[in-house]
Amino acid sequence: MSDDDTSHHDSSLPGFLGTIDNGIARIEAIILALGVLLMAVNTVANVVGRFIFGESLHFSEEVNRILIVLITFAGLGYAARHGRHIRMSALYDVFPAQVRRVMMILISFVTAIVMFFLCWYSVSYIHSVYETGRVLPTLGFPIYIIYLWVPVGLAITGIQYTMTGIKNIVSRDVYLSTSVLDGYDEKETEV
Repeated sequence: MSDDDTSHHDSSLPGFLGTIDNGIARIEAIILALGVLLMAVNTVANVVGRFIFGESLHFSEEVNRILIVLITFAGLGYAARHGRHIRMSALYDVFPAQVRRVMMILISFVTAIVMFFLCWYSVSYIHSVYETGRVLPTLGFPIYIIYLWVPVGLAITGIQYTMTGIKNIVSRDVYLSTSVLDGYDEKETEV
């Protein structure tokens, strides 16, 4: 799969699930694009302010902090959907396709369980941050708001890995995600 192939996602899921998957994929892509663009504009504006006007934007660091959390956790689901998470595949690649398929089923479901656990844990953490009443010093809004995307991103990632596990159960091929077959592009090389 080339990078051009990841610019648009057409779900391989049937019916209503496919529509939801496509909608989530579009929302993630918009969030990631806007987040990176806003971070770049904010950083450049801060540098310009510091060197031309002699004064930094006081809120710049807080805005970038918010955007980093947003981009990171929106990017988790996006990477899972496109089969782009890092893989340690030296041992995995040695096995025949059917063994790799079973391994991918196990990997997908274990990863999904970890994502759902982290989602639950992040909700507990957000609740504890909420109870402290802490606010961002410059922007002045509650800190827990920054972390609201964390459980959403983890849940979406858990759902993606669950669907990948199911896709591998019902398919004869090995899938890295619901729409990405296991294998290497011609540009990539196995080590």
